[in-house]
Amino acid sequence: MHDFLDPALGKAIPYGVYDLGANSGWVSVGCDHDTAAFAVATLRNWWDHEGAAAYPHAERLLITADGGGSNGTRLRAWKTELAAFAATTGLHVTVAHLPPGTSKWNKIEHRLFSHITMNWRRTPLTSHQAVVNLIGAVTTTTGLRVHAELDEREYPTGIRISDADMDALPIHRHDWHGEWNYTLQPNTLSN
Repeated sequence: MHDFLDPALGKAIPYGVYDLGANSGWVSVGCDHDTAAFAVATLRNWWDHEGAAAYPHAERLLITADGGGSNGTRLRAWKTELAAFAATTGLHVTVAHLPPGTSKWNKIEHRLFSHITMNWRRTPLTSHQAVVNLIGAVTTTTGLRVHAELDEREYPTGIRISDADMDALPIHRHDWHGEWNYTLQPNTLSN
């Protein structure tokens, strides 16, 4: 998160999807809170606008994610939001979290966010639109392209997910470190 100098502008919260196969990034710049709902909304926007067209026959989606933040291994809201995404897209969504302390090895850091950081160095981040424009202007000699958009929706914090709701999720924990590696089936969620 990057604080603006003007408190009235709030924060810019970049959350991204990096598509390894296409060497492309999709970054939503939020202005409210970095929540699981915001993280999955970014994933959903990427899927709706790029992913589904690029991979029309996809049945599975693999997400490599850090172990903390809005997509943390222990966050019930992250798993609940992903289950809803799987249900609406029909995708089997597999998540492979990086072990604690190893997020620097996530490809999104080296292949997307490092270039974003280089692109906006020495440039004042004076508005949300400036952040979006700087992120969207990122290109590399290897062909990286980045789409950036402002997400002005509200993402409330403090949402509680009950044990019963967690038990109802169509989640399959993998044999090896099931707390870090799991698949959400595209089953319809029951209420």
